[in-house]
Amino acid sequence: MRSRDPSAVPASLRAQLEGEPWARTLGVEYEEIAPGYCRVALTVKPHMLNHRGFPHGGVIFSLADVAFGAACNAHGETALALTTTITYVAAVAPGSRLIAEGRERKQGRRVGFYDIRVRTAEGVLVASVSCLSHRVTGRK
Repeated sequence: MRSRDPSAVPASLRAQLEGEPWARTLGVEYEEIAPGYCRVALTVKPHMLNHRGFPHGGVIFSLADVAFGAACNAHGETALALTTTITYVAAVAPGSRLIAEGRERKQGRRVGFYDIRVRTAEGVLVASVSCLSHRVTGRK
């Protein structure tokens, strides 16, 4: 795997990734972006809860998806999701800070393999996500 160098991501691409509308709507904070890697976080707000008072699964999935999208697109070529499989491991309380960390496991000519882990700020595993990306050749 390549080294994780945040300076390898041009400022214009970083701004594009960090400006993603859905992530901004959720209040996602980008902590680190590098080719094949991304760490993002959010704090669970009351409007993000399900009918039982826990964070909605879609919020957790969205945070993982933002980390995945930034990690695979930080190479500078357009990459789209082929598949994502999420396993929810633990429920968390409202107000919790969630951190998603996405790591590239392998990148072929077109298909990339990524693992995303969503944890609480205290390190408790909340969800595990396996993802495949597809690079769209010739598109930046």
